[in-house]
Amino acid sequence: MKSTEIDEQQRKLLLKLAATVVSKAAYQGERTTVNIADYSGVLVEQRACFVTLTINHRLRGCIGSLRAVEPLVASVAHNAYAAAMTDPRFPAVTSSELDTLSYEISVLTPPEPMPVKSEEDLLRDIRPGIDGIILEGEGCGSTYLPSVWEQLPEPGEFIRQLKLKAGLPADYWSSSMTIQRYRTESFSS
Repeated sequence: MKSTEIDEQQRKLLLKLAATVVSKAAYQGERTTVNIADYSGVLVEQRACFVTLTINHRLRGCIGSLRAVEPLVASVAHNAYAAAMTDPRFPAVTSSELDTLSYEISVLTPPEPMPVKSEEDLLRDIRPGIDGIILEGEGCGSTYLPSVWEQLPEPGEFIRQLKLKAGLPADYWSSSMTIQRYRTESFSS
């Protein structure tokens, strides 16, 4: 993560932006355009993020990017819209759901390679509750944010489920597979 952390006022602004984007999409079917010139500091730094929507602690949508390709405010707006309207696991959020939605924004550090030679190395080096993991192999890939450790606290099961999410067998391992880790700064409404 860059040296600048996101302060409480900036967190509230980003959460409000996400809620505004989702509301406009649900009511009007439109995307919100963010004027980057209206923001400064960490909010205009290129940062990767995920936006997660929940209702009563149950996932309702989650979309994000693993690479920093746009200013943080634009990434939040883009991913909030996508989580609400285009997450393939769910129908689009409706206006009747807006009052029940909770928002979480996870801002990612740049991914770092984990040079492991075996699954045993990976399980030894992984930091439960801290590391988000990107797994890529056989043309497939998947990631779990660090918050997923709450549902999958055992490292072996975390990695097995990550492989299944990528479309790989749970017991798959190959020396051609790449593993990366990242951390997040997460905040929610």
